Amino acid sequence: MHRRKSHTNSVKYMLAGGSVVAAFGLLADPRALLPTPAPTQAVCQEIVQPKAILSRDQLSQLLAVPERSHKTQVSRIVKEPYCKLPSLNVRAGVSSRREAYPLAFDSQAWLVVLYEGDEYAGYDFSFRR
Repeated sequence: MHRRKSHTNSVKYMLAGGSVVAAFGLLADPRALLPTPAPTQAVCQEIVQPKAILSRDQLSQLLAVPERSHKTQVSRIVKEPYCKLPSLNVRAGVSSRREAYPLAFDSQAWLVVLYEGDEYAGYDFSFRR
């Protein structure tokens, strides 16, 4: 009988301890434990069209454009960008141009379109805080 009571108590303590650890896990921010990546250059170099915004419809049309399409196919959809971002090298020896479009439906998110020469090379989202 004494052995059974001891076993029951140890299970209770294990459950209580596990609950405390789980509670701390829910409260802690795991991103704080990871090294912070170097900030990317997402600052506008040149404002092109200060009133430019991208609608949901334009965004869905753009997402349907295949990579390596001609730049004019993309510019028919998105028109002039809000701004141009600094160029960067995504692949060795190839300079890439980037244009940013604030999203009409989310003031904290921008769509960044990447071009290599006259080809559409892809997109990314940038989130402001």
